[in-house]
Amino acid sequence: MVTAGEKIAYGLGDTASNIIFQTVMLFLTFFYTDIFGISPAYVGTMFLAVRLIDAFTDPLMGWLSDHTRTRWGRFRPYLLWFALPFGIISVMTFTTPELSESGKLIYAFVTYTALMMVYTAINIPYCALGGVLTTDPDERVSIQSYRFIFAMIGGLLVSGLTLPLVDYLGEGDKALGYQQTIMVMSILGTILFLICFAGTRERDNPVTAEKLNFKADIKALAKNDQWRILCAAATFLLTGLVLRTTIAIYYVKYYLGEPDLTTWFITLGMIGNIIGCAIANPLSKRICKVKAYIGLQWISAGICSLSFFIGPDQLTLAFAAYFLWNFFTNMGSPLLWAKMADTVDYGEWKTGVRITGMLYSSIIFFIKLGLALGGAIAGWLLAGYGYVADAEQTPMALQGILMSFTVYPAIGAIIVAFVMGKYTLNRQKVSEVTQALNTDTNQELKGTC
Repeated sequence: MVTAGEKIAYGLGDTASNIIFQTVMLFLTFFYTDIFGISPAYVGTMFLAVRLIDAFTDPLMGWLSDHTRTRWGRFRPYLLWFALPFGIISVMTFTTPELSESGKLIYAFVTYTALMMVYTAINIPYCALGGVLTTDPDERVSIQSYRFIFAMIGGLLVSGLTLPLVDYLGEGDKALGYQQTIMVMSILGTILFLICFAGTRERDNPVTAEKLNFKADIKALAKNDQWRILCAAATFLLTGLVLRTTIAIYYVKYYLGEPDLTTWFITLGMIGNIIGCAIANPLSKRICKVKAYIGLQWISAGICSLSFFIGPDQLTLAFAAYFLWNFFTNMGSPLLWAKMADTVDYGEWKTGVRITGMLYSSIIFFIKLGLALGGAIAGWLLAGYGYVADAEQTPMALQGILMSFTVYPAIGAIIVAFVMGKYTLNRQKVSEVTQALNTDTNQELKGTC
């Protein structure tokens, strides 16, 4: 049984991660286009190009953490080792040195690449850690619910404090304001990662250490058909989600015409996230995780689609729709991550090889691919519809912002619902897999006595 204190400590790790992750989703595109002065088309291309690097670093990090052996475990040490570098590089990413146009492009590419690499080094072991705190499938949902509540608290800090801190710390200099704001948040994030390291313990470890090489682990992973489904779902999910959250600032500032309400708008969305995550655990006890997740995607798609018909003068309705979208969308987040742990068990049952870090890292790669695609598509759409930074927008640009905020994310949610229709690890199947693994483990332990 994992105590509430340990679940909180684990959740604080995602508070730390989301201080940066949510900042990237909500503000980085806007920071690059309107503060640093980079074209939205380049920003979109850069986001996608960095994913080519992740294609190598993510599975390598997963393999490395699977084969790490320390007195602290396999995954926890990386929280200790990379907490400070993560904070430092985060500040560098939101720093705007005086450079030529080409110099700005290079600086943005190098620092964003470094940020994603160090994010990989700390976040993949952190995510895998959630799968080894317990072997109980129901407890895993509870752990992920705690995690995502605290993750969204990190997002709430970002949404509620970023712009006010930028104004306060920058004293009119927005570039300085962003740098100082991220510095404050990075210090907090570093401390929270260390608390997560100190307050958790790995329990679900292999009976024997697998003597496999990287190529063999990749082959074992490829045989896991349920893993492939989650990878596809994660890609489309994050593409639509990031597209919508990235465009949210532009939607409020230009379509609704209320730039002063931006902080309130995205903060209300974060509150919806937190409440949705809190409801995920009791929901999973009453409804199959798979059916619940598919239903939530259809609801999210419906809210996005209906938002297209909200006029710029209907502020209350626009705020309510964004709150409800975040509420239902993030109710599914703990369910998705709990299914990842189930997929690890399924892979071990099917192949005889347990590769927790490798599986999590590969799914996280597709999550980051969705993150990149969402950001890239946002940048390309803004450029294609004729967006001009900090200026009065043309009717075509306003229509493009509206479409990018409503219709296109709805398409992503619908695709996710169809993809997850092929996922077969329902409650009964997970129970059978868990029972089979426990039986095999007990037999192996008897054989070593």
